[in-house]
Amino acid sequence: MANNRSLRATDLPSADWRKSSYSGGEAGQCVEIAANLVASHGMVPIRDSKAPTGPILGLRVDAFSSFVAGIKAGQLGTV
Repeated sequence: MANNRSLRATDLPSADWRKSSYSGGEAGQCVEIAANLVASHGMVPIRDSKAPTGPILGLRVDAFSSFVAGIKAGQLGTV
C-alpha cells in the first residue's frame, strides 16, 4: 500500500477541488479534497483552501476514512 505523500498543485492538473458544505463559506479554516482522483490515484488529495497553489497532502484512502470517522466521533476535539 502506498504511503501518504506530499504533492504540488502541478502534480494534479485534473483535480476537481471541493470544500465541505459545512465549511461556512469565507471562514478561512477550510480544507478541500479532490474526490475525482481517488480511484485513479488510490489516495485522497487534500489542500488548504487559502493556498490553492500550495502543498497538497495525498492521504491513503484508509487513512482519510479513519480521519473522517474520528472527526464524526468527536475524537479530535474542537478548534
